[in-house]
Amino acid sequence: MNGLPKYVASCSLKTADWAPTTILSEDIAAQVSELKQGPGRELQIQGSATLAQPLLAAGLIDELRLVIAPVVLGNGQRLFPEGGAPAGLQLLRNETTSGGLAVHVYESAGLPKYGIYEPDA
Repeated sequence: MNGLPKYVASCSLKTADWAPTTILSEDIAAQVSELKQGPGRELQIQGSATLAQPLLAAGLIDELRLVIAPVVLGNGQRLFPEGGAPAGLQLLRNETTSGGLAVHVYESAGLPKYGIYEPDA
């Protein structure tokens, strides 16, 4: 991990000590779009709803890994904001950890398809 390129989205940082690190600012969605076109493997966001929201709205997230803890907080920052851009997701896989976390992995599926929930028989 130390030698891998890292990208930090920030409105306040000007330098980063953990090399090789590039600071993204201004139009972060455009910069991430450029990074996705370049060589290399995957780009990951680790636990930042603030960054995930505009990237999801811009169609820049290919895979979404949601880890759901069995806790109801009642408030806090939302991953999917009210009035946010709709997005269709296709479940790729899911598992439950021994500690009770539910891990769901989705891929982007374009615009959502609306319908009526009908439970399996």
